[in-house]
Parts: sequence; C-alpha cells; structure tokens
Amino acid sequence: MKKTEKSKIFILIAIAVLIAALIRIPQIFGFGIETSFFYEKNAALIVFLGLSLYVLFTAERFRMDHLIITLSFFILCTLYVNLLPGNINKDVLQLVWIHMPLMLWCFYGSLYTAFDRKDIGKRIAYIKYNGDLAILGAVLIIAGMIFSAVAMGLFSAIEMDIEKFYMEYIALTAVAIAPVAVTYVIQKYPRITHKIAPLVARIFSPLVAVMLLFFLAAMIITSKSPYNDRQFLLVINLLLAGVTALVVFSITGTAAQEKQRYTRIMLLILTLVTLIINVVTLSAIIYRLGEFGFTPNRTTVLGANILIFGNLILLAIDLFRANFGKREVSQVERTTARFLPVYALWTVIIVFLFPWIFSTS
Repeated sequence: MKKTEKSKIFILIAIAVLIAALIRIPQIFGFGIETSFFYEKNAALIVFLGLSLYVLFTAERFRMDHLIITLSFFILCTLYVNLLPGNINKDVLQLVWIHMPLMLWCFYGSLYTAFDRKDIGKRIAYIKYNGDLAILGAVLIIAGMIFSAVAMGLFSAIEMDIEKFYMEYIALTAVAIAPVAVTYVIQKYPRITHKIAPLVARIFSPLVAVMLLFFLAAMIITSKSPYNDRQFLLVINLLLAGVTALVVFSITGTAAQEKQRYTRIMLLILTLVTLIINVVTLSAIIYRLGEFGFTPNRTTVLGANILIFGNLILLAIDLFRANFGKREVSQVERTTARFLPVYALWTVIIVFLFPWIFSTS
C-alpha cells in the first residue's frame, strides 16, 4: 500500500524523536559528551538505525521479516562493539569504530534494495541516493552552521552564553536527525534532487582532475615522498578515498545522460589520474610493509588500496570503451554496483576478524 504524505511525515517525526532520545543517552546518565566513548561506538548505529527504520516503514509494502532482520542486526552490532574486550590492541579498536559505519552503510544498502542481490538497478539507485544525500547533506550542514552562528551571536549580544547548551542539546541532535530528514526531502522532491548530482559532476570533476595533476607535479618538484612520511601517506589515502567516491557518484549521476560526452571524458581523465596516485600509494604501502612489517593499520590501508585499485581499473576500462568504443555508459554504472559487495566483505573482515587476528599485536 502506498504511503500517504501525512503518514511519511508522522513516521519521520517518530523516528526523529527516537534518534533524539538515543543520542542523549550519555547526558541522561550524567556523562558529558567530551568524556564519553559512547559516540565513538554508537553514534553511527543510532543514525543508521533511524535511516533503516524510516526506509522500512515508508516502503510501499511493509515487510515484517525485514524488520526482524534489521533489529537483530543492530542489536548484534551494538552488543559486539560495546562488549569488545578492553585489552584488544587500541589501533584495532579504532579500526573497528571507523569501519563500523561503513559496514552499517553496506547493510543499509541491502535493506534499501529490499535484500535483492540480483537486481543491479536497485544498487545503482542506492548509489545515486547516496550522492544526493551527500550533496543535500552538505548544503544542510552549511545552512545549519550559519543558523548556529546567528543564534549564538544574538544571545551573546545580550550577554547570554548558550554555546555549551546549544552544541550539546540542539546541534548534536540535529546532526543525528539530518540524514533521515534529507532522505525524506529526496523522496518528496526526486525530480529536483536527481538533477543536482550531474551538475556537481560537471563542475567538480574537471576541477578535481586539474587539482590532482598539480598535486602530482608539486609532489615531484618538492620531492615529498609517501615512502618515509607516514602522515603524508595518510593524507594521500584520504584524498584517494574521497576522489574515488566522487568518481563513483558522478558516474551514476551522469550515466543516464548519454549526450554529455564532455563529462564522460572528464570522468575518464579523473579516473586515470586517480589511478596514478593509487599506484604511488600502493607502492609506498608495500615498501613500508617490507621495512616495518604488518600492523593492523598497514594491513587495512593495503586492503583498501587494492580494492580501490581494482575498482578504478574496471571503471577506467568501461569509461574508455564508452568514450571511444561501442560500450554503453550504463555498463559503467553496473560495474560500480557489482563492486559494492567486495567493499562490504572487507568491512566485515575488519570489524569482526581483525580484533582476533591482531589480538596480540
């Protein structure tokens, strides 16, 4: 049965109240946000639980079995991340906390696609949704920052310091609720939101490609090497992950527009430049492994870079054939969608196996 607009708003409000209550647990029990590890372990669980419940209850057909699977999964993850032994390697714990949101994102994707493993189109829709979510979320964050600055500025003008109260009770709750609210906007105004990703791709793809070329040139001129500089290697890896995400979201956002050859060529250039950086990063990681051996962090970075390298290779081949051969652009989308389970498997390995593989490191 199709959900009415009023019922969706009611579901949105109910889930927002639930998220607000859960995110306030440390304060309810007398712990300050600056002294509690609660958010490192549970913030992502709360946000993705809200998103999952919203998708479940606003679906055209409610599935009780999906609700049971979802609640069971979140209960298992909550117990697991909060009951991990304290004597586990601290680096491993950090990796678990970092990759738990990525694993939850993968599960949320399965739920978003109604656990349909065969329909690639649903995976593509999920990637497009994430692109819209990221862009609209960024706009909402900017608007929220402006509103916060104005609010605190007005109260400071009458000599009332509300910064601590505002950040703990309003800003924190608003950030947790924002993804669900943005999801509602995407569902309500699909024609508007689906036009944003192609626009962003056309603007930022060439800018990022040029920036990466200058970055490579500057790295050579300054003789800055990721082989011996750990912090520089970390920065490159974060850059690599961000650019890869931009490529993936841009491809799914523009593939339907067959006539935009300029955008497709720019995406190919961006992919090739990113591949060059990926090769440099991989060689630096392998060098550091040979010099200093395996650690949880190095193993994680190596695995992530290998996955990104494989993904970029496939995307580069498809984009080249789409630009200069007979392959349809939609094939690039399908390649991207088929690679998602590989990332999901890697996050599961890190979250559930790394604490035991590196328990004594």
